Amino acid sequence: MPLPAARTPLAEIDPAPALGALDGRYRGAVAPLVDHLSEAALNRARLHVEVEWLIHLVTEQVVQGAPSLSEPEQEALRDLVVDFDAATIEELRAIEAETVHDVKAIEYFLRRRLAEILGAGESDGSSAGTEGVAPARTEALAELVHFACTSEDVNNTSYALMVQGAITQVWLPKAQALVDQLAGMARDLAEMPLLAHTHGQPATPTTMGKELAVLTHRLTRQLRRVEGAAYLGKLNGATGTYGAHVEAVPGADWERVSRTFVEHLGLEWNPLTTQIESHDWQAELYADVARFNRILHNLATDMWTYISMGYFAQVRGQGTVGSSTMPHKVNPIRFENAEANLEVSNALLDVLASTLVTSRLQRDLTDSSMQRNIGTALGHSLLALDNVSRGLAGLDAVPAAMAADLDANWEVLAEPIQSVMRALAARGVEGMTNPYERLKELTRGRRIGQADLVEFVRGLGLPEQEEERLVALTPATYVGLAPRLVEHLGDA
Repeated sequence: MPLPAARTPLAEIDPAPALGALDGRYRGAVAPLVDHLSEAALNRARLHVEVEWLIHLVTEQVVQGAPSLSEPEQEALRDLVVDFDAATIEELRAIEAETVHDVKAIEYFLRRRLAEILGAGESDGSSAGTEGVAPARTEALAELVHFACTSEDVNNTSYALMVQGAITQVWLPKAQALVDQLAGMARDLAEMPLLAHTHGQPATPTTMGKELAVLTHRLTRQLRRVEGAAYLGKLNGATGTYGAHVEAVPGADWERVSRTFVEHLGLEWNPLTTQIESHDWQAELYADVARFNRILHNLATDMWTYISMGYFAQVRGQGTVGSSTMPHKVNPIRFENAEANLEVSNALLDVLASTLVTSRLQRDLTDSSMQRNIGTALGHSLLALDNVSRGLAGLDAVPAAMAADLDANWEVLAEPIQSVMRALAARGVEGMTNPYERLKELTRGRRIGQADLVEFVRGLGLPEQEEERLVALTPATYVGLAPRLVEHLGDA
């Protein structure tokens, strides 16, 4: 029987159920991004840019003869951004319903508030003058709201500020905390012997700490790249020529005005653009985040595998139902969920990076819709970080399981034995020829134990020192410099 229609459509329920998982099931893990990458955050950033542009024009006296703004008036304008709330969101929605243009709605909203602020100042007696001066001043300053701007002048700087805030205030701290957590595990397990598996087959032993350190080091390198990201902005008009600017105020140094404004916002000035800022910096950033995600995905699959091999037990904070029918199970769901979210994140980051760098001739609108997915892309990455962190926090190493696998694979010592024989042969010691072939005959396709290996070594005719050293070697002690290599964690 098909699913019956609901008497009340779910979309009509107030509040309406979320369409996407990030705004529904996983809201708690990604909520900090709402302050930076939601539609409301975009309008708040736009208002900030418009306010700062107005103040910049006035304080720099770009338009000679235009009225000034007092310090209290500037503070009141900036408070519009600080006090941005539900009422502001609703008012902007109502204005946009009339303008059918989101940036124009911000302009009209700011003009309203500017009139209120200047009117309040006049009524308080803070602006001297005869009757009629205040309305004229208000009208004059209102004309400097969104002055000589194309919508993209406001949008590109707004998105740069939003992404900058989301990365530096939310994503990077969460990612760094996870890397620190992983580094702590690597140091704790630096000397824990582990049978390596190359191509899924038993291989030269290592330590669990060294393997975790490798992943930590890789993730750290990507964090350094993300930390060094540039956030670019431009303000140069409809086709990047300052055409309207120069005609309106020929005497102004518009490049200087633009650069100082963009830098005042905390961004890097882009001097050469079309109507849009080229978004290359976004593509670079998203590629770095995506690469971090892919390494994190590698960590998740490795931890899942170690758990399945019994090298880690899921014991802490696991008050979950592993299976609805098998009571004994504790599933590695944190790592599985992380894999899925990293894949969704990277699909979006990849399409953002590949799409945003292209705009037909001087402008097309593909970037407008595309950039609205930045929050979703980073949201799934943030959710994955949360999953991996919680997954790692619930693990305990199981040394006995690792030791059992090492003890069952004495054949891995064929490598050091034949390497010692090669070194001796190179020094002219007789009887050391064809070491690889001799060890292959002993070990390939069969399991051997300690007794088999000792008997083989004793029969090689090795110098006494080398013979005793190899006889004493075990899979658990054949870890080379692995414990010491963990110390390189601070090098990235």
